[in-house]
Amino acid sequence: MTDAPDPERLRLVAQRLLRHRYQAWFYGDSIGFEGLLAASALLGDPAYRDFAHGFLRGWAARDEPRRPDDNTAPGHAMCAIAEATDDAELRAAGERLGSYLAARRRVDGVAITFEDARRSLRVPYGDVPLPARDRALLADPGAGIYVDCLHFDPPFDAHLARLTGDEGWATRALSEAEGYAHLLRDPRTHLYHHFWLEGTGRAYALGWGRGQGWALLGLLDVLDLVPAGGAARQRVADAARALAEAMLECQRPDGQWHAVVHEPASGDETSTAAFMATAFFRGLSSGLLEPARFAAAAERAWVATWSSVDEGGLLTGVSAAVYSSTEPGHYHHVPRGFDVPWGQGPVLTAALARRRWRDAQAAGSRNP
Repeated sequence: MTDAPDPERLRLVAQRLLRHRYQAWFYGDSIGFEGLLAASALLGDPAYRDFAHGFLRGWAARDEPRRPDDNTAPGHAMCAIAEATDDAELRAAGERLGSYLAARRRVDGVAITFEDARRSLRVPYGDVPLPARDRALLADPGAGIYVDCLHFDPPFDAHLARLTGDEGWATRALSEAEGYAHLLRDPRTHLYHHFWLEGTGRAYALGWGRGQGWALLGLLDVLDLVPAGGAARQRVADAARALAEAMLECQRPDGQWHAVVHEPASGDETSTAAFMATAFFRGLSSGLLEPARFAAAAERAWVATWSSVDEGGLLTGVSAAVYSSTEPGHYHHVPRGFDVPWGQGPVLTAALARRRWRDAQAAGSRNP
C-alpha cells in the first residue's frame, strides 16, 4: 500500500471547497459539504467543519421561501452537524426542509426530481445528432427522476430518523432507495441509468460513471444510518453490493473508470475513481464488501485519484455539470477540467474512508 497522502496537499484540496461559490443549493453540494467534514477529521482542523456549520446556519435563517433546487441541499451533512453541535436551530431547519421535500409527488416511492425535466434535459454536448423523437422530448419531456438524488434524499431521510427518533423517516429512506433501483437499475448489468422520464416510462443513459458514485454512496449512507434488520434493509444492502460488484468489473487496470463505465470511447473522467474509492473503503469497513475482492480495487481507485490531484490541490480531469440527454453520446463529450465540489469533495471523503479502513486493519493485526 502507498503511504498516507501529504497533509499539506489535502489542505489545498479542502481550501478549494472553502472558496467555492455555493448557491444554496445545487447539485454536488452534498459531497462538497461531506468533504469539508472529512477535511476537519483528516487534518485535525475544525475550520472546515466550522465553515460548513456557519454556511448552513446562514441558510437556516432564510430557508424559506423554498427554491427550485432545495432538494440538493446537503441534508445528511446538515444532520451530522446538528447532532455534533446540538444546534437546535439547524435541526429545526432540517426538519422543515425534510417535511417540505417529503410532500413532493412520488413514483414507486421516489420523489420526482423535476416536474418539468426541461430544467435538465439538453441538446447533447458535442453536437451529437438527436433522432426526431428525442428532439420532440426536448420541448416537452414531462417529469423526471435522476440518480444524483439517491445521494440526497434517502440519506437525508435516514439521518432525520436518527435525529428525530421518528422511524417513519427510516421507512421512507428504505422505500425510496429501493424505488431508485426499480426505476433506474439495469437488471442485467446492475449499473444505474442517469434518469427516468414519466412520459415515456423508461430510463436513459446507462453507466454514467459519476452517477454510479452518487448511487452507491447514497445506498451506503442509508445502510450506515438505518439499524440492521428487516427485509427492506437487506434489499438495499443487496442493491449496494450488486452495484459495487458491477463497478469492480468495469474498473480499468490503472484504477480509473471510463466516463461511461462500460464504453471505452467515452474517455477519461476522474471523479468516478474518487467516488468509488470512498465507496469501496466504506463498504470494506462496514463488512458489506469482501476484502479479498475489494481491498486491492479500493487502493487502485485511491492511487488513481491521488495521482490526479495536482500541486495546487485540484483533482484534474473532472467533468462539468452533466445535465442530461437521451442520446448516449452526450456523456462522451461533457467538458473536463473543472474545480467543483463533486471533484474536490470525494477526494477528501476517500482519504478519510481509506484511513479508517487502514487504521482498523492495523488495530486488528495488533489484537488478533
